[in-house]
Amino acid sequence: MKKSFLLAASAILLLSFVWIQEGLFHKPANFPDPVYNFTENRLKQETIDLGRALFYDPILSNTNTISCASCHSSYTAFTHVDHALSHGIFDSIGTRNSPALMNLAWQKSFMWDGAINNLDMQSLAPISHPAEMGSSIDSVVFRLKKTTLYPHMFYQAFGDSEITGERCLKAIAQFVLTLVSANSTYDKVKRGETAFTEQEEKGYYLFQQHCNSCHTEPLFTNGEFENNGLPVDSRLRDPGRAKITQNPSDSFKFKVPTLRNIEFSYPYMHDGRFKRLSDVLKHYGSGKLSSPTLSVHLINGISLSSEQRVDLIAFLLTLTDKDFLFETKYAYPNEIYSR
Repeated sequence: MKKSFLLAASAILLLSFVWIQEGLFHKPANFPDPVYNFTENRLKQETIDLGRALFYDPILSNTNTISCASCHSSYTAFTHVDHALSHGIFDSIGTRNSPALMNLAWQKSFMWDGAINNLDMQSLAPISHPAEMGSSIDSVVFRLKKTTLYPHMFYQAFGDSEITGERCLKAIAQFVLTLVSANSTYDKVKRGETAFTEQEEKGYYLFQQHCNSCHTEPLFTNGEFENNGLPVDSRLRDPGRAKITQNPSDSFKFKVPTLRNIEFSYPYMHDGRFKRLSDVLKHYGSGKLSSPTLSVHLINGISLSSEQRVDLIAFLLTLTDKDFLFETKYAYPNEIYSR
């Protein structure tokens, strides 16, 4: 029994190493093992290319006007920065700010409220949401079959030209799995390639004291749901995680977002209410509201002087990974569409 288990574990590790060697997925040395099950959706370059084409194609929406990239721009950490709440077809306004997309292989749940627990199914939510893409996976499949581009791309990816909803979703998942951000100044410091400035070092110390419990290194999220004491927006009345669990103890809890590339992923919070990092830090210092579900990490607040806030922001800026933000293989696939 023990021998069989070891053989199975070795086989899985071998497959992982093959994918890494092929350059399709990179696990940073200081990251934990991914939680995504690659054996059920084995990466293939042609499938990643297909997922990238679908990610940027407004054909996924009912009106052919909204793509995944409409709310998740590669140049802004795969989120949007031009408005607080996501916009969809017919300029519909949603109820939440779009989360930044990166390092998804290490996430167990998705969306601000954790409504999705399988990355292969995640894109189904915006496709079918009436205020986002307002479509259905069956309609998407129907439209894709009528194109000249996609039957060939599905053939390259799956060995035949059959277009199915499952294949669409898995292809998109494969593309977003490749969005790994791990080459910021912070990462280079951890690898011994550079050093923090004196101010960044002070900010890092403050971060470890006050922020690391929720925004845990090296992913800079603990993957959990927390109530950070935001005053409830009377227009949205968003209950957060409780909307999914129907458990009052989850009221106003939202998934802790990663702080990686935070310089580029404004506006902040689930409803995009803050435009500046300084506003976020002021909230944690004096703006939070007490409630029965307030995070235990915030009961005593985060009291920082103005100088300390500047130091902390200096550290947060070291989480910017410009190689990730401007990586051409993540950007609009003009070379694919022009085939």
